[in-house]
Amino acid sequence: MPSSRLLIKYGGNAMINQELKVQIAQTLFQLKNAGHEIVLVHGGGPFINKALKKADIPSQFIEGQRQTNPEAMIEIQKTLIGEVNADLVKVFSQQGLKAVGLSGLDNQSILVSPKKLKLSLSDGSIEEVDLGRVGQITSVDPELIISTIEKKFLPILACIAADTEGLTYNVNADDFAGEVAAAIQADYYISLTDVDGLYENYPDPKSRISSLTLKELPQRYGSTIQGGMIPKIQSLENALKKGVKNALILNGTQPEQLLAYFEKEIKNGTTITK
Repeated sequence: MPSSRLLIKYGGNAMINQELKVQIAQTLFQLKNAGHEIVLVHGGGPFINKALKKADIPSQFIEGQRQTNPEAMIEIQKTLIGEVNADLVKVFSQQGLKAVGLSGLDNQSILVSPKKLKLSLSDGSIEEVDLGRVGQITSVDPELIISTIEKKFLPILACIAADTEGLTYNVNADDFAGEVAAAIQADYYISLTDVDGLYENYPDPKSRISSLTLKELPQRYGSTIQGGMIPKIQSLENALKKGVKNALILNGTQPEQLLAYFEKEIKNGTTITK
């Protein structure tokens, strides 16, 4: 298979487990040596929860979205950039990758506006909820990211960005990854999760869905696409509509699946195409 440009969204248990972190770095080293260009976007929910608890800042979630006040944003930025991102750069560099830590703040690559959540009330009306320092991406300038990968570095992006006034915001990692994948015109947008892909009958391994098209997705929301898988699929869907060629869900706790997919052409996970 010829080399491709890969956007990999990384989070979940594969990010907490240090041994798995090293295995993923080793896998990306092999893919990079094979000529693939790689951009890594990471989340950090468990680390944020721990930091906010330590700072005695309560977390309130509305439909899975964390309301974020300015005090919480200070802790989130310190955690994602100063702790999670820095640790990933260190670990990946130790495995021979030319890792560089970035965020949406660098070169103002990503600009956001405050994200408003619309809730449907029982009387049929719509209520708009202010989530505070939670950002909705308004623009992506891919110049810095593309120049970094073209010089054979591995950019590792934390999901922090600012608005035009310079206020910083936390951005959902799935949203962030999808928009960046589209902006760099990735050949593959790969979401590493804790499962082997989408299932007809979860968790029956024999019911894994190997491939889907965009047209097939709407009918699967609420059935095979549920819970935490919804924002992931919406992100993949958005990226495909904006020009990404292929979207892929793989099990991040089994890094060998990623290598097998590209180097041995063993089709693991669930591939979504136009």
